[in-house]
Amino acid sequence: MAQFYIMVAAVMWLGWLVSWQVAALWRDRPTVQAPRNEYRLHFVMISFGLVLMYGVIPRQQPILWHVTPELGWAMDALTGAGIAFAWWARIELGRLWSSGVERMAEHRVVDTGPYAFVRHPIYTGLIMGAVAMAALQAKPWAIAGAALFSLGFTLKARVEERFLEKEIGGYDAYRRRVAMILPLPKIPLRSLL
Repeated sequence: MAQFYIMVAAVMWLGWLVSWQVAALWRDRPTVQAPRNEYRLHFVMISFGLVLMYGVIPRQQPILWHVTPELGWAMDALTGAGIAFAWWARIELGRLWSSGVERMAEHRVVDTGPYAFVRHPIYTGLIMGAVAMAALQAKPWAIAGAALFSLGFTLKARVEERFLEKEIGGYDAYRRRVAMILPLPKIPLRSLL
């Protein structure tokens, strides 16, 4: 039964991947790029996380929980919501979007739409989908894959933030105001003491 929900999520992921590649044609040319070696390892982590999430290696793993129809549909809904959130962010960025760490000629801090909730909503949406896929797989390596996938995007986000602060300025104020990946309220440490 879990295979059905995994297949539904996989079709959504495949649809996202194909549409994302087509949309990559709709962007400006970068004027400045961060050195790829600053975030190449993060892409490796993300890719390896995907391989683990989809259970490609190792094949024999214990099933940690039973995927009920309620859990299956909930995780498929989470996958769809994550992909929709990532697409909303991509549309909000428009021609400023880039798969790498780059600055476009007209680059500015985008703080509208999903960027009002989190600084990296594309990553937020994709991480939501990864967590859902790991829950549908219900296997240890899938959970490890989702964690590695999430860590890779979190580390890449840090590289992007350093680059954007240096290249366009004004990013530090945005960073202080809006959460990075999880849309949690920013609570000053002093208020907790």
